[in-house]
Amino acid sequence: MKYWIFTGVLALALAGCGGGPANPRGAIDPADNKTAGWSHYGGDEGGSRFSPLTQINTGNVGSLQVAWTYHSDDLKPEQLPSPLNLPAFEATPILAGETLYLCSPMNKIVALDARTGAERWHYEAKPDTRNTYLVTCRGVSYYRDAQAPAGAACAERIFSGTMDGRLIALDAATGRRCEAFGERGEIDLKRDIGNDVRQGEYVVTSAPVIAGDKVITGALVIDNARANVASGVVRAFDARSGALVWAFDPVPPGWNKHDTYQAGSPNAWAPLSVDSNRKLVFIPTGNPANDLYSGTRAGLDFYGSSVVALNTDSGEVVWHFQTVHHDVWDYDVGSQPVLFDFPGPDGPVPALAQATKQGFIFVLNRETGKPLLPVEERSVPQGGVAPGFVAPTQPYPTVTEPLVPELLTEDDMWGFTWFDRMDCKRQFRRAHYAGRFTPPELQPTIQYPGNNGGSSWGSVSYDPVNKLLIANAARVPAVVQLLPRAQADAQQVHDRMEGTPYGAVREPMLSFLGAPCIRPPWGVLAAYDMTTGRRAWEIPLGSTRDVAPWPLWFNIGVPNQGGAITTAGGLTFIGASTDGYLRAFETRTGKLLWQDHLPAGGQATPMTYRLPDGKQFVVIAAGGHKYLRTHMGDAIVAYALPQ
Repeated sequence: MKYWIFTGVLALALAGCGGGPANPRGAIDPADNKTAGWSHYGGDEGGSRFSPLTQINTGNVGSLQVAWTYHSDDLKPEQLPSPLNLPAFEATPILAGETLYLCSPMNKIVALDARTGAERWHYEAKPDTRNTYLVTCRGVSYYRDAQAPAGAACAERIFSGTMDGRLIALDAATGRRCEAFGERGEIDLKRDIGNDVRQGEYVVTSAPVIAGDKVITGALVIDNARANVASGVVRAFDARSGALVWAFDPVPPGWNKHDTYQAGSPNAWAPLSVDSNRKLVFIPTGNPANDLYSGTRAGLDFYGSSVVALNTDSGEVVWHFQTVHHDVWDYDVGSQPVLFDFPGPDGPVPALAQATKQGFIFVLNRETGKPLLPVEERSVPQGGVAPGFVAPTQPYPTVTEPLVPELLTEDDMWGFTWFDRMDCKRQFRRAHYAGRFTPPELQPTIQYPGNNGGSSWGSVSYDPVNKLLIANAARVPAVVQLLPRAQADAQQVHDRMEGTPYGAVREPMLSFLGAPCIRPPWGVLAAYDMTTGRRAWEIPLGSTRDVAPWPLWFNIGVPNQGGAITTAGGLTFIGASTDGYLRAFETRTGKLLWQDHLPAGGQATPMTYRLPDGKQFVVIAAGGHKYLRTHMGDAIVAYALPQ
C-alpha cells in the first residue's frame, strides 16, 4: 500500500481560499446527561462510527479546546525500526469502563485514564519490523469473560495483533499477559499457515473482533511479492484458551489444497464487522496474489475483492458479494463493512455499506448479500498481457454516485503553471488509458483512482438521525507498468511478483512540481442520503497548509487517509487530510464549524465518549504518515468544552 501527496513548492496563488469561522461560544445544556462509550474500533461491533452524545453540538463546538495530550514515545531514535519504514500512528482508541486502550505503531499497547490521559500501564510487544513497508497498528479489542469472577486476573482482556504476525492477550487491569491464552499469552499466527513465510510478508494491522467467546482475526499479506506468498486465512480462536475454533481460507468451494491453508489466497487486512444477533462476521477481502497479474491464480479469484459473511459459530460462508471481478488493479476491499438499518419503504432493513477503492459504495442486505440499492454489470476496457486477463464486466452502483469521477480526459490535466500543466498533458498522452478498470499493460497505463482509493481503511460513518452516510475519499491517479521478468529483476523493482512473467512499477501521476496531475479537489468529504441513495452534499476536504509555504494555503481538497465519525449533536469529525487539522462539520449540510491544527498529521479516525460524571471528549491520534509525508509525531490528543 502506498500513500501519496505532492511535495513540491506551490508556485501560484489559487482562488477559493477560506475556512469556516468558529461558531459563537455555546453553553452546555444542564439537562443533557447522555453518556456513551466507544467500545469497538468502529464505535460499535458493526463499525457505524456514530455516537449518541450531544454535549458537544453544532451550537458550542466552536469552543472546543485541547483537554489533554499523551505521547507514545514511538519516535525516539531507539524505538524507530529504520528510516525506510517509519511508523504511522493510525490507531483509534476504545473505551472500557473508565480506561482508554490503544496501540502505537510499534505495538506498544497502552491503557490511559479516560478523564486525564494519564498512563495506567503499557506493554511493549517488541515486534520484528524488518522488511515491513508500513509500520502501524490501527486498534485493539476488549473482551469480558462472563465465566470469570469480577476482578479475577484476565477476566477482562485486551487483544492486539502485531507487526510480526502474533495475537496477544493482556489483562485489561494490569497489562500483564494472560498466560492461559495460547503460549504464555500469545499465538504465532504464522506458524500453522503451511508454507514458508518470509519476514515482513505477514502482519496484523487491524484490531481483531470479538464474537461471543471467540476472537477473530485476518492479516495483511504483502502485495505483489510472489505467487506463493502466505495464505490469507481468517481464523477464530477461543478467547479464553487460544484454541483454534475455525478457519476460513478464501478458496473456491471444492478447492483441492496441498497445504493446510492455500498459498496466495485473498487476505483480510482491513477491520472486520460483527452482527452478534445474527451470528455473522463480515470479512472484507483483498485480491489473491499477485495483485497486478492474474495468470498464476488458477481460480483463486472466487472470494477476492469481496465482502464475505461467515457464521460466527462455524466459519461457514453464508453469502458473499464481489466488488471487483478478477481484480488486477489492487482494488482490494480495504475498509470495514458498516452495518446500519436501511430506511426501506416498508420499514428498517438490516443493511451493510461497503465503500471501495474505486470510489463506489455498495449497499447490501446484510442477511442475504443482495443489493438494496441497484447494482448493474457494465462492460469495461479489455486487453492486458494475456487472453482473458480481465473480466468483461464489473459491478457498478447505479444510484449512489461514485466518490471518484468515472473518466479522466486531457482537459482534466492541471498545474499551478503552464509548464507543469504541459508536463501532465504529455504524461497523459504517452500513457494508455481507456477509463476506469483499464488493465495494466507493458506500456505506462493510467489507473484512476490509484490503488489507494477512493475510499480506504478509514471506511464510512452512518448517522441514523439524519439518515446520512458520510464518506471521504482521495482522488489521485497512478501510472502502472508491467515489466518483463528480466527487466524487472535488473531494475530491482519493488513490486517483484516472483513466480510470474512480470514485475511492476507503480507511481502517483504527479507533475514535476510534485502535485497530482489532475485539477483539484484531490480529496473530498461527501454525504449520501440513504432514503434515496443520492449524494446530499460534497465538499473539498483539506487545504495546502503543511505541504506549501504560507500564504499559499488554500482549501482545495487534498489527499487523505483516515475516516470520519458522526454524533447526535449534529456533527461530523474528521482529521485524515494532509494539512494536519481536526475538523468538525455540520452533518446535515457539510458546513465547517470548527477546526484545530494538530501537533502532527491526523491520519487516523477519531472517537468520542463521555463518562457518567463528566465531559464529552473527542480523541484522535496525531502521528503523521510516511507516505503522505505529513509531519510525524506520537500524540493522542483529546478535546473537550471548557469547564
